[in-house]
This record gives sequence, C-alpha cells and structure tokens, in this order.
Amino acid sequence: MSDFDNRPAPEIFTPSGLNRLVRDLLEDALPMGVWIEGELSNVSRPASGHVYFTLKDASAQVRCAMFRMAASRLRFRPVDGMHVLMRAKVGLYEARGEFQLVADHMEPAGEGALQREFEQLKARLGAEGLFDQERKRELPSFPRRIGVITSPSGAAIRDVLSVLGRRLGLAEVDVLPVPVQGREAPPAIAAMLRRASDSGRYDVILITRGGGSLEDLWAFNDEAVARAIHASAVPVVSAVGHEVDFTIADFVADLRAATPSAAAELLVPDGADLARQLDRLRQRMSTLMTRRLQAAAQRADHWQARLNAQRPQARLARDAERLEGLRRRILVSVSQTNTLRQARLDRLHVRLTAQHPKGRLAASSLSVARLRQRMATAMSRRLERDRLRLTEQARTLHAVSPLATLERGYAIVFDQRNAVVKHADNVAVGDRLRVMLGDGELNVRRDD
Repeated sequence: MSDFDNRPAPEIFTPSGLNRLVRDLLEDALPMGVWIEGELSNVSRPASGHVYFTLKDASAQVRCAMFRMAASRLRFRPVDGMHVLMRAKVGLYEARGEFQLVADHMEPAGEGALQREFEQLKARLGAEGLFDQERKRELPSFPRRIGVITSPSGAAIRDVLSVLGRRLGLAEVDVLPVPVQGREAPPAIAAMLRRASDSGRYDVILITRGGGSLEDLWAFNDEAVARAIHASAVPVVSAVGHEVDFTIADFVADLRAATPSAAAELLVPDGADLARQLDRLRQRMSTLMTRRLQAAAQRADHWQARLNAQRPQARLARDAERLEGLRRRILVSVSQTNTLRQARLDRLHVRLTAQHPKGRLAASSLSVARLRQRMATAMSRRLERDRLRLTEQARTLHAVSPLATLERGYAIVFDQRNAVVKHADNVAVGDRLRVMLGDGELNVRRDD
C-alpha cells in the first residue's frame, strides 16, 4: 500500500461552495469595509437604479457595484474618468467567482469636487430655464416692506440696516433669521423663503450673507434654495459673499448685488436725491406759472390793441371791462392753482417728516402705554368678578354640603365595614357603630 493511500481523504468543494467560503473569509477579514480612491470606468446605470462600474489606478482595477438605495443618495452623476473616494465592503460575486466591492458612499475626490458639483447643478438648472433673463422681475421703486433672510448676528445684516437707514428710513425692514452655513442651512433658507413669499407682507426679499470659501457659501448653491427663489411670488435680490463670489442663488434671483451694502443701495432710493427732485419740481412749477401769466398778459395787451384800433368807443369800453374781468379771473385762477400745488407740496413734506422713525417710535410708545393701562384695568376687573363668582359658588356648595346637614343636628351611622347604615334591621345586637356628627364622631354599640 502506498503512502498516498494512507493519507486522510481531502475535503472536496463545489465551485459555489468554494466561492461562498472565500466570500465569508473576505467579509470576516474586513467586516467594516474600506475607503478606496481611484478613477471610474465602464459606468453603467440600468433601469433597476443600481450602478455598476470599475475602479482603477495605473496598475490595477476592481469591479464595483452600488445598489439603488445608496445610489439615490449621490449628490453628483458618476461618469467615466471621474476621480472618486468611496467606502465599500469587500466581497465576492458568487455566481461568477469575481472579486468585487459593494459601495455605500461615494464622493468626488481631491480639489475641485465642490466646484464640479456646482457646475453640474448650474448646467442642469440653466437648462431648465431658471436663469433666463426673461423671467427676471423689476424691483419696486419705493418698497414699503423688505424681508431680509440672513443670520441675525452676521456682519451682512449690520451693513444692510446701516445703508437702508442712511438712504431712506421709511421702508419697514424685517430680519428673517436663518443659519447661513452648515447642513441645516439649506432647508431653513428654503423654508423661510417660502413663508416670506406666501405671507404677502413683503414687496421685495433680500437673501444675503458675508464672504467666505466655496464650502462656507455652499448653502446658497443648494437646489432646494434655488427652486424656492424661482417660485417666489415677489422679487428676490441675492447678495452672497464678496464681489468675486457667485452662487446658484445669484443666477436664479431677479437681481444679483456684489455685496450686502450694494444690495441695500439697490433696494431703496436715496432720500437726499428725492429732496433734490422735489426742489427741482417746485422750481419748474413756479417757472411754468410765471410763463403762463406772462403769456396771458401779452394776449390781453394784444386784444386791447386790436380793440383800440377799431375805434368804437362803447364796444371798446365793454370789451375793456370784459377783458379786465377775464384778466382778474386768470390771475385768481393761476394764484389759486399755485396755492393748491404749494399746499400739496407742503402736505407731502409734512407726511414725509411724519414718517420719520423717531416720530413713529414715540407714537408706538404712547400706544403701548395705553394698551398696558387698559390691560391692567381689564385684569383687575376680571379678577374681581372671578373672586365674587367663586365666593358665591362656595356659599352655594356649602349650603348643599353633607357637613352643613350634620351641623343642623343630623348624623351619619357607619357599620364595622365602614358602610352607611340606612335601616335599623341591618344592625345586630352587639355590633359596634361609628356615628359622624357635625363636630366629631362617636363609637357606639347596639345593646337591645
């Protein structure tokens, strides 16, 4: 007998059994998965929603798969030649005996990943028409209410409020606070845009923040924010970052401002310019009235000369009298018109002065004081009514209380089980009883 015949029988595998063993060994050796970086090739995305591709470097390649659930979370579209970083579990595709990676996360690798994502979203939204110039709306010339969506503690809101107050203090400004950086910023900004638009309160909305890196400004490159701006019922001005910074929000907005301060200057006119325009209009009106008076006087002189040339004295006297009457009427009419227009200008000036924030603040303070006094008086009256009602209810409750009945000389008898005795037949001779009176209790026993 040879040595071969004396050896123990070897374990014999089927192809599927061997592949299953190798798969288990791989998954046991790397149970948490690995991070791997490389270049995509042979990218395929069938109708199932799964993504199949090859990840390679200069010396080797490995087949990979990303199933539909993980693929739906991708923020970019994988294409051949893209350099990516991904997290995957190492495994074996048993049916073919092929080594493969199953990815659950993938992102563009290296510098420019965010920029590529920015360009992809910009191209897609541009193709949908969100940036078309034809849909841009004109800003109102004199906005009454302005909603500013930004961080309440940032430098941008301080710049905006300073410029608006300096140029024209008549517009009401509401600061609509949102985070402008971080994962929670995009949904908060989009939700605030929708609420501000649906409220019907604002004539224009400003969305703004200070400068920063592309990552710092990323909340304003979010698709949900872009679509909320596009759906806004009122014009939206975007002023994100510095003059050299551009975001998706800038392209969708009705107007893009280089800085927050520049946006504030575009939103409202300059009060000093308005005052100068009023002065010019007043001067033009005065000049026009003077010219009309002079023209009327010249026409009157011309008519008088024509009458004098005809020589009929009686007609001349009548016409001269009529002419004088017309002349007086013209002078009175012109004077009245001038007076009315001057009065209107004065009323406008008074209204402009009355809208100054200091005057409105004083009126608001007086109104608050009156309301506080009315509230205190109303609360005092309400408390007094409630106290009287409570006293009356307590008196009524006491009148029907069993304790009040006991105080009038009645008693309640309880047996040994603490049950109320309603009939004498229910008590046997020798039973102990408890009698409740108005001012205390007695323990008794039935003897007969």
